[in-house]
Amino acid sequence: MRDAAVGHQCEECVREGAKTVRVPQTVFGGAQQKKTTPVITYTLIAINVVMFVLQTVSPNMQSELVLRSPAVADGDLYRLLTSAFMHYGITHLLFNMYALYVVGPPLEAWLGRLRFSALYALSALGGSVLVYLLSPLNAATAGASGAVFGLFGAWFVVGKRLNLDVRWVIGLIVINLAFTFVIPLLGGQNISWQGHIGGLVTGAVVAAAYAYAPRAQRSLIQISATVAILVLFGSLIWWRTTGLLAQFGIT
Repeated sequence: MRDAAVGHQCEECVREGAKTVRVPQTVFGGAQQKKTTPVITYTLIAINVVMFVLQTVSPNMQSELVLRSPAVADGDLYRLLTSAFMHYGITHLLFNMYALYVVGPPLEAWLGRLRFSALYALSALGGSVLVYLLSPLNAATAGASGAVFGLFGAWFVVGKRLNLDVRWVIGLIVINLAFTFVIPLLGGQNISWQGHIGGLVTGAVVAAAYAYAPRAQRSLIQISATVAILVLFGSLIWWRTTGLLAQFGIT
């Protein structure tokens, strides 16, 4: 027996009663975690830092994991995702991780861990897909910037949905896009505008599907949108690979 507000209850009664209690949900669906610590955000930051350390001590690792279009066409499809965890120098890493630290926790709290993880992964992949489609064949692309830009786009969409002030994130997007296009013109390091634009658009689209799905069909629409985007990316990757293999004379 267990103490209750109206006396005592047997353990079987307590278990049956617990089944009728609704699990708290995040703003856009998904179970609300008891702890508010942004576990996924911190885990992603830790993974990026660990990968940077590993690529520093193992020079060959970088060349094996960055995004090179000929290598992807040759079968190294994993580079489309692993490149999002590689960085060219400590400054590159710190900028991306600071941005993730700022915009990640609110999105994780609003979307829940599973949806936030899907958003990050799809944004990273979206950036890589556009790089694969449009970048020069000799380019070696790396960095979490595509995923981070996806979070920028998602923050704007979700913020508008929640009637928040999104002017700061608009300014952040504009400033970062300006750097993306201006720095190479000034003779600085080349920046992958394809990765940034691809991630930004993907993040905004995914966030729109997650945030504006009607409550009655929320999970179905969110899952369907996620699958549809993956199918689209798969189709684009197949199309680009077929074209590159034909260009190389491989059938």
